[in-house]
Amino acid sequence: MEVYAQVRRAVQVDGMTVRQAARQFGLSRKTIRKMLMYSIPPGYRRSKPAAKPKLGPWLGLIDQILEQDEGQPKKQRHTAKRIWDRLKEEHGFQGGYTIVADYVRESRLRHKEVFVPLAHPAGSGQADFGEALVSIAGREQTAHFFCLDLPQSDDCFVVAFPTESTEAFLEGHNQAFAYFGGVPRTILYDNTRIAVKEILGDGQRRPTQAFSELKSHYLFEAKFGRPGKGNDKGNVEGLVGYARRNFLVPVPRVSSWEALNRHLQQQCEKRRERKLRGHEETIASRFERDREQLLPLPPVAYEACAKRTTRVSSQALVRYETNDYSVPVAYAHRQVLVKAFVWQVVINAGSEVIARHDRSYERESFVFDPLHYLALLERKTNALDQAAPLAGWTLPPAFADLRRLMEARLGKHGRREYVQVLRLLETFSLEQVHAAVEQALQLRAISFDAVKHLLLCLLEQRPAKLDLDNYPHLPVATVAITQAADYQALLSHGVLA
Repeated sequence: MEVYAQVRRAVQVDGMTVRQAARQFGLSRKTIRKMLMYSIPPGYRRSKPAAKPKLGPWLGLIDQILEQDEGQPKKQRHTAKRIWDRLKEEHGFQGGYTIVADYVRESRLRHKEVFVPLAHPAGSGQADFGEALVSIAGREQTAHFFCLDLPQSDDCFVVAFPTESTEAFLEGHNQAFAYFGGVPRTILYDNTRIAVKEILGDGQRRPTQAFSELKSHYLFEAKFGRPGKGNDKGNVEGLVGYARRNFLVPVPRVSSWEALNRHLQQQCEKRRERKLRGHEETIASRFERDREQLLPLPPVAYEACAKRTTRVSSQALVRYETNDYSVPVAYAHRQVLVKAFVWQVVINAGSEVIARHDRSYERESFVFDPLHYLALLERKTNALDQAAPLAGWTLPPAFADLRRLMEARLGKHGRREYVQVLRLLETFSLEQVHAAVEQALQLRAISFDAVKHLLLCLLEQRPAKLDLDNYPHLPVATVAITQAADYQALLSHGVLA
């Protein structure tokens, strides 16, 4: 470089000719002229691509292999060595490995995707699901956590569910919008089957019924990334990993899903106080710009459930996702609507809610409400001890004492009266019926009518005084006053003789 600068100075400053400079520095005149053209050595410049006489005929085949690899799993794509082996074995290639490896490396570099830096307007969001291991009530299981990210401010909301289902997807939106106090104007999604029923030929998405209802309720616009391209929604993809590493490490060990979600919300609120790299404001401060652009919340949240019409079985059971839920026996064989929420299953007949159960995430389990079967057991009292819906139904000991005394006094009819006492639980609380049963035992009034009468007296806060006018079905006992002359009838017939 020192000689290079001396040559240029001698000719351009000192006025030396090219011939004189070539003679003085021992260089050719052609080299001197090149030095005068460039202020620094330009290096070797190829005027046309290097010829590949041995590899040339096989370039199209190599390009075809590399193109087909784009649709294969990364761990099962061709290496340069495998391509070279195939060229030799299948096509009689005579060239060396190095020229194949150089071409494959250059080709892959040319085809590597380049990304455009994106700007995110205030009031936009991105949504996705992630998975992590958690321990709920001592049982380790996979939690599917829903994430909604606001890229402009980097504010986020995370909530966990037992499954990644339609009802979890919908409920995640409900809780996220409530947390932010508004609805993002646009939300970017991947092509999850929960939201997208079909991708049409022109790239348009055909949404599912539930997702269309959700958009109509909250009035946001949905956008979708390219299939298999997670970088289209990189902010929420990063949030999924961040939440897993920071909110769920170490593995949370909590008593319930409610406790887990309280923990996740606390972590989201705590994160709002952070200043991320490249920003001078906290996330909470930047969120105010998002808040100004959010759509207002509707008066009520969307009914976040999956809906399915089905028929009640002959055992008064409704099946949803392998589990059976009971309904009152009066609705057996009828068509009903099942609304599956994340934590509840609600069963409707027409506009009436006929059953409400805690949601089961087991497989092939039975979820009974014993009250649903009492009307049937009143007619089929012999099934009382073997009735599966009553198995595990824990009642206060006073109920067992009442049943024992009823059956001892009245036999089979006493069992029916006991079921009638249980049916009082269809209308009154367990505490109220229990108090009436205990009072009936103290008074030795062992009958359904007595328990019902005592229960009503307790509710009305009046003395437990029997008024037969309230029980017209009971026979009226008439007791006459005995006269001495009444015994004459016995004497006349010689009974006392």
